[in-house]
Amino acid sequence: MDKIIVTGGAGFIGSHTVVELHEAGFIPVIVDDFSNSDRKVLDGLEAIMGTRPACYDVDCNDYAAFDEVFRKEGPVKGAIHFAAFKAVGESVQKPIQYFRNNLNSLVTLMDLMVKHGAPDLVFSSSCTVYGQPERLPVNERSPILPAQSPYGSTKQLCEEIIKQTTSVGQPLKAISLRYFNPIGAHPSANIGELPLGTPNNLIPFITQSAAGLRPPILVFGNDYNTPDGTCVRDYIHVVDLAKAHVKALQLLDRVEGKTHYDVFNVGTGRGNTVLEVIKAFEAATGVKLEYKIGPRRAGDVEKIYAEVDKSRDGLGWKAELSLEQGLGDAWRWQQKLLQKA
Repeated sequence: MDKIIVTGGAGFIGSHTVVELHEAGFIPVIVDDFSNSDRKVLDGLEAIMGTRPACYDVDCNDYAAFDEVFRKEGPVKGAIHFAAFKAVGESVQKPIQYFRNNLNSLVTLMDLMVKHGAPDLVFSSSCTVYGQPERLPVNERSPILPAQSPYGSTKQLCEEIIKQTTSVGQPLKAISLRYFNPIGAHPSANIGELPLGTPNNLIPFITQSAAGLRPPILVFGNDYNTPDGTCVRDYIHVVDLAKAHVKALQLLDRVEGKTHYDVFNVGTGRGNTVLEVIKAFEAATGVKLEYKIGPRRAGDVEKIYAEVDKSRDGLGWKAELSLEQGLGDAWRWQQKLLQKA
């Protein structure tokens, strides 16, 4: 049973991936500084898995503390790197903070992986690396255009760091998974998206607004060149997304040689506007939403959705859960949070 370091493993995508790793026979080891997550997530993981995963309260930029994790838990087979600042809008306001944290944490992790002989890396990338695409859907051969935000720039640069490091013969095998827009929650409602403060993503703002915890939803712009004027995104259920990481690790294990690098889109292959998502939530839950139209938000891409042929053929993975299932699961998670409050 291979041990896998999961940085940011108490976060939204990280926690769901910890569950899928456990179910696939891996031993996940969480490294998280809880700067944007809650320790209660560990209780939810224990409820689902029947065992509490090992967890270290460590900042991935702290070389000495992170080194001690590798030393104590060794031998480690690899790592999945989620830990990063991730709010597009905030990155526009705090670019230095984003570059320092997101780049240095990856470099520190890769340095320690080489030092401790942990060859397999799955990197949490993003469709933001494509910038504002000229053609849709985007595939892995689409041009890497100028990023629309410092957050997107950090993902582009991190991918380049991994690519160049593996190209010079360092003993690392890596896959970057370019996520589209993760939504939903575990069907048990024991874990889900739990942003600290005001949500930056659409779905938790929708569920919190529906629960009466937030004001009416603010839709950022309705004058884009889309079917109803609102931004288009590819919304993927977080459980489907988590399973892609397991497939990536299994693929790396089959790859011969000491170095390897590849990229895969992880999305549904379909795009939905913000207003379509609002209507789908109402249909899935029976809850009426209030919303208002506001100005465009800096850093937002007009429309993007994935071509997923390579993930299907190369990873043996495809999305199986619908937009409505994701919205329903997110709402059940929000209702459970209300019960605990």
